Amino acid sequence: MDDYNSTNTKYTRILIKLSGEALAGEGEYGIDGERLISLAKEIREIHSLGVQIAIVVGGGNIFRGVKGEETGIDRATADYMGMLATIINSLALQAACESQGLFTRVQSAIEINSIAEPYIRRRAVRHLEKGRIVIFGGGTGNPYFTTDTTASLRGVEVGCDIILKATKVDGVYTRDPKKDKEAKRFKKISFSESINRRLKVMDQTALSLCMENNMPVIVFDIFKTGNLRALVLGQEVGTLISNSDEVVLESE
Repeated sequence: MDDYNSTNTKYTRILIKLSGEALAGEGEYGIDGERLISLAKEIREIHSLGVQIAIVVGGGNIFRGVKGEETGIDRATADYMGMLATIINSLALQAACESQGLFTRVQSAIEINSIAEPYIRRRAVRHLEKGRIVIFGGGTGNPYFTTDTTASLRGVEVGCDIILKATKVDGVYTRDPKKDKEAKRFKKISFSESINRRLKVMDQTALSLCMENNMPVIVFDIFKTGNLRALVLGQEVGTLISNSDEVVLESE
């Protein structure tokens, strides 16, 4: 297979951060088969445009480390359980993508060689260059770090142009839009402003890592069909977080 290059999109190599809830569909837990196939079809569509695609998937639809602590499980053990949940989701997403004719590789930060490759940066980059979808499971391989931090770390390591954070909401708001009807959506906001305002976009470690490495992030609604394609074609969707000092609200 020749090297795989994008020719007509805004980005050449992207990292998609999927929450575990994105695989659960309208439910809170488990994996929704229809939702999984729908995601795989959208991934196939942008792949057909020549975009190199890396994915980090969370595990909150199966197990959350923070919730584990509430049941008496120590934090480190609970976080490792959450990492295993991300591997389950990664394998499910791999199967869905391959059902759509895509070549994929799952790389795990935790050694689990019978079902996934170990994470090796140079190998991951080569897979991307060959047009394979690379799904990163197992978090960073360390407790006390979120999958948002994993996404930031892997995005920087493998040289992505941008991180696309797929959520259930259509961007970053001044306040929780479910609780405050006066909340306004940001079109653009800086990393430093997001950190100072303590907006619940990504954890501060993830935001700081992106800020220090000039890695822009777009937060968008993955449940609206076509958003992913629109983003890679350069259309304005969701909220752009970058090192620019520009802050733009939707009404402006």
